[in-house]
Amino acid sequence: MNNENKTKINWYPGHMAKTRRLISEKLDLIDVIFEVIDARIPYSSKIVDIDKIIKNKRKILIMTKIDLADEIETNKWKKYYEKLGYIVIGVDLINNKHINHIIDACKDILNDIKIKKAEKGINKNTLKVLIMGIPNVGKSTLINKLVGKKVTLVGNKPGVTKGLSWIRIDSFLELLDSPGILWPNLSNQTTAFNLAVMTSIKEEILPLEEVSIYILKHMIKYYPDNLKERYNIENIDDDIINILDEIGKRRGALLKGGEVDYKKVYQLVMKDLRDGYLGKVTFDHMEGELL
Repeated sequence: MNNENKTKINWYPGHMAKTRRLISEKLDLIDVIFEVIDARIPYSSKIVDIDKIIKNKRKILIMTKIDLADEIETNKWKKYYEKLGYIVIGVDLINNKHINHIIDACKDILNDIKIKKAEKGINKNTLKVLIMGIPNVGKSTLINKLVGKKVTLVGNKPGVTKGLSWIRIDSFLELLDSPGILWPNLSNQTTAFNLAVMTSIKEEILPLEEVSIYILKHMIKYYPDNLKERYNIENIDDDIINILDEIGKRRGALLKGGEVDYKKVYQLVMKDLRDGYLGKVTFDHMEGELL
């Protein structure tokens, strides 16, 4: 079972290559880039070569799902990206926290642009924003919250948005939505597994067993108390089989004869993580070879 590093996860559908081309064609119209990342995987969910795509455009990095992430790690990553020149805003899309901060940041940017344009005799009243992000980071939900009504199709599967489309957010703000985009080669397998954990890669190609075990190993290392609380396990050790057996027995994931149904346990672990039942967790930690 200990073979997650042997699995190669690669996914680069043709529509993502097309998205890159469309973005390049529209870039001259754009004032600001919103890049949306998942606070639980703030490194793995970031588009690696985004600067090649957006050139020197102003950028706001929006960290979604901060309500599900480890607050200490979130703050570390926020400071890290701010040092790289981003305006960083963390949002809780479930409880509508800090969404107004995005609008405020856009107003500040527009005012700055207005002053510079006015010096050249140009009247600038509308800020045009391109929103980008890998699949399943909450981009569509964020757009709906900004608009205040449902304007995009929201799904829990990557690849819901298919093309570029303009959406009016406010009297001064227009947003160009784009489909989720990944990079062609997920050579870093830690990144690949983190994406798999949060369904940024289609479930049909996930190695369910390996991804679930990857989750458990991470929880054992960083958040053992969360596992104890969720599954009522007294002792957490490095024996994955024991942990799987305990979860299976305590949650009734059993086959006839009382044997543990491991497939059900794998599915349970993945669902519990995504639904927030494993507590506030982050899978990119500010340490090791990632940085």
